[in-house]
Amino acid sequence: MSVKLQENYEETPLDVKGSACLRGSISERETFSSEHNVLFDASLEKSVCWKFDVRILPMIAVMYLFNALDKGNISNAKTDHIDKDLSIEGQQWNNMLSIFYIPFVLFAFPLSLVIKKYNAANVIPILMFIFGSISLLSATAFNYGSLMAARWFLGICESAFFSGIIYYLSTFYRRHELARRLSIFYAAANIANAFSGLLSFGVFQIKNSKLKGWQILFLIEGSLTVTFAVVAFLYLPRSPEKSHFLTGDEKECAKWRIEVDSSAKSEERISFTDAVKVFKHPIAIAWMVQEILIGVPLNSINNWFPQIVQSLGKGTVQTNLYTVAPNVWGAIALIILSFSSDYARIRSVFIMIGVSVTLIGFVVFGCVDTKSHLGAAYFSCFLMTTGSSVSSVLTSTWYNNNTPNENRRVVISAVGVPLANAAGLISTNIFRPKDAPKYLPALGITAGFGGAAILLVAGILCYMIFDNHRRNKRQGIKLTYKDVPTSELAEGPSNPNYRWMY
Repeated sequence: MSVKLQENYEETPLDVKGSACLRGSISERETFSSEHNVLFDASLEKSVCWKFDVRILPMIAVMYLFNALDKGNISNAKTDHIDKDLSIEGQQWNNMLSIFYIPFVLFAFPLSLVIKKYNAANVIPILMFIFGSISLLSATAFNYGSLMAARWFLGICESAFFSGIIYYLSTFYRRHELARRLSIFYAAANIANAFSGLLSFGVFQIKNSKLKGWQILFLIEGSLTVTFAVVAFLYLPRSPEKSHFLTGDEKECAKWRIEVDSSAKSEERISFTDAVKVFKHPIAIAWMVQEILIGVPLNSINNWFPQIVQSLGKGTVQTNLYTVAPNVWGAIALIILSFSSDYARIRSVFIMIGVSVTLIGFVVFGCVDTKSHLGAAYFSCFLMTTGSSVSSVLTSTWYNNNTPNENRRVVISAVGVPLANAAGLISTNIFRPKDAPKYLPALGITAGFGGAAILLVAGILCYMIFDNHRRNKRQGIKLTYKDVPTSELAEGPSNPNYRWMY
């Protein structure tokens, strides 16, 4: 027996007198069916989107750039012999890198609830101010223990940063708009790696200073982070409805469009018992496993790329310079693949493309003699950075797109993003000192995790196609995720009208 949609899914829009969304010719309008049914002026929505882009994206991109700098500058510091200066030997270095991920995982979930309760635009700049201060203090590290303590507290403050930004953006943009915005934001991490290499290249050439090169690096990056955190706190809008740079009509349309195609309910109150229901569906668990699998290649690049490049046989200064171009290319590839994903409105296929290219990069680098085949080895570094970031961005976008309930979206990001970073515990411990300088076993293990990720994503894709077909057949209709407004889907996959965005 076919099941019909509820009556409020009718195709004829309601006449909302005086609505800002009723302007424009018929050809300029789109129709959505929900309790908020209206016709809206596409040019008005475009104006709203553009204002959010100009106001929000540059700011959060720079914020994430400093987040990535403060988290990853330890690798550049190692090329300036911070380990020798602080008498850090052998496994101690791996332990120091690993300690970051323990609080990163433990504190991400509670801090994400704090972000939801007190508004991301308030909490995230405060966290940024604190981790910038910790980076500043890292310049005063005097032994292994002091650096371990700094990395522990850095892990706490950075734990909810990325997931908080994802949630924040999802309250301003529709589902099919999110990936390319996240790519611009996340590209800052690649630019940070490139900028950090370039900055390190300059700093480490400073002579006749009472400070070590790595100390100057921490001081510069930490002070910039603290300064920018204050600017971000004053500048970021708290919500579409409270964006003073929007007109009254634009505020109305901004709130309406999010409830149509992003959140089931805007500014929903926190409910922990409801939020954790997101993990009742097996696909949510599969996404969490996927985060771990893609997290190993990602963290291998973030934590060990300067050391991988160092096996090309270059000195400290040249090694940092050689990391710049691959990281810049990684940012470009991230934007290209993410924009393509938004255009096609498909996540899974582009995740598999990104992971595949990165996998090939690790395999090629492991197979060639890096010193006698310098060109091939360096080209494989570009392949490594091609998909390491895009897989993370599109995975986070994928499960956020399929989670209309705001509480559940906060929780799944607060668990998924830390799990991807927790994979850093794996990457830091497979790059063993005895395998230097090429770290061949680590390259093989990293490639293996990438291969497993491709298989898992393919499995999730097949299930989603099958389940959408099954739901359509049961109801005797043909729907896609675009045909059902998110305001009707607070319960997620348990709603028979739900359709997967794959």
